[in-house]
Amino acid sequence: MRDIFEAELTQLGQDLVAMAGRVEQAISSAGIALLTADLQLAESVIADDLAIDALERDLDDRCVRLLAQQQPVATDLRVVVSALRMSASLERMGDLARHVAQVARLRYPGTAVPAGLEPTFTQMQDAAVRVARRVATLLETRDMALAESIQQDDDLLDALHSDTFTAMLSGPWERSTQETVDVTLLGRYYERFGDHGVSVARRMVYLVTGDLADALDPAAVRGA
Repeated sequence: MRDIFEAELTQLGQDLVAMAGRVEQAISSAGIALLTADLQLAESVIADDLAIDALERDLDDRCVRLLAQQQPVATDLRVVVSALRMSASLERMGDLARHVAQVARLRYPGTAVPAGLEPTFTQMQDAAVRVARRVATLLETRDMALAESIQQDDDLLDALHSDTFTAMLSGPWERSTQETVDVTLLGRYYERFGDHGVSVARRMVYLVTGDLADALDPAAVRGA
């Protein structure tokens, strides 16, 4: 019976890695669609988000079943509860990638990003892809150094998000209302994408250290 339970816990971990891989592909494709006005790619991201949603529902159902049937305690309980929390964060990251793709689709054949902000959004896109890639690797390897790197990329996303407001508010901004709304929403989507990546990283630190208070504390990460 224990062997079956261990196999189910292993499968949960593998499914989280699969979800993270899909999220990485989603944000990568969404950003390309946004910056190059690729309608077909944007539509594929929107359609593929259903697969991420389905993975989350299946994983959550199995977690609830394990809690009910196995009544895990201690480390096993921590694994199952963390899987529930991380699947929710990954699903939300997939939603945010879809939102980016939807903005790209709405503005086709034009682009949603004003010319002067292309460098900022290119940096945001690159940072978001790094977050997604590192989350996927962290889930697979439990390399705690990656958790700190995810936090650093999230800090960069926060700073770039602030830069978009600076561009709109601190100088002459001669863009349309629609462009202003697009920049505001896109900045928020990327900023929240990083936040959810950090949430997954915190949960992984918790799994390894057993102390949520230590999550992403540099000393705890280095000592794990």
